[in-house]
Amino acid sequence: MPNPADTLWVSHSSISDFASCPRAYYLKNIYRDPKTGHKIKVMSPALALGQAVHDTLESLSTIPATSRFATPLLTRFEASWEKISGKKGGFSSQDDEYRFRRRGEAMISQVQANPGPISLPAVKLQDDLPSFWLSESESIKLCGKIDWLEYIPATNSVRIIDFKTSKSPEPSDSLQLPIYYLLALKVQERAVSALAYWYLEISPTPQDQPLPDLATSTETLLKLARKIKLARQMERFVCPSSGCFKCRELERVLKGEGELVGTDDYGADVYILPSKVNYGSVQTSYII
Repeated sequence: MPNPADTLWVSHSSISDFASCPRAYYLKNIYRDPKTGHKIKVMSPALALGQAVHDTLESLSTIPATSRFATPLLTRFEASWEKISGKKGGFSSQDDEYRFRRRGEAMISQVQANPGPISLPAVKLQDDLPSFWLSESESIKLCGKIDWLEYIPATNSVRIIDFKTSKSPEPSDSLQLPIYYLLALKVQERAVSALAYWYLEISPTPQDQPLPDLATSTETLLKLARKIKLARQMERFVCPSSGCFKCRELERVLKGEGELVGTDDYGADVYILPSKVNYGSVQTSYII
């Protein structure tokens, strides 16, 4: 059995971080603030919007389908929004927050009017962060949080649905759904019959995607995980652009430019970056 301390945990976000900028991977996944011992995170309005919408919808999977809409979704969204309101969400002004909040309300209202799979039985995984050995001999574990598992009674299978709050389509070579596909096959007993993205801002229904090839996806992920493992062993995490958009804001936090506004649900210190704006009647600093 591998030593837990030597185990490399990889996910869609960590693999994407490393592929785009090893320095960003280091700052997001390895670095700990010497004062608090916590990871660091920079909050932005787009991130806050996604967090509130996902929090609203994902929480429904724990409620029986027959009573899932007893509380209006907008009421649930309002409660989720309070967690990231003001500078906690990195908003530059009340107008800035209003625009993002209205976008979120429109997405939630569309789901309320066209619930589709959200109104049907769902499978809820027991673990908050399901995982499995991608390679036990190499001490590599794959983990991830699947937004929604729709139960398909006719085939006793599941359909994976990933909620999207951005307007941009996911790249065709994205590993997100292949990762969720592997996870769902490993951590629950039903077959996976379909995968879908639900672009909540532009579509009333999820858009089905092709099922990936299991062997190809596994080998691709193993190759990337091995690169990450080697980089960690060599302690070499270099930005390919000497300061790209992926790592730039985190570097500013390290320089002391960020304002600590709290901790997230995973215990990471959440920062915003300075921009002199007027939030309400008080001159202060927020990220744009």
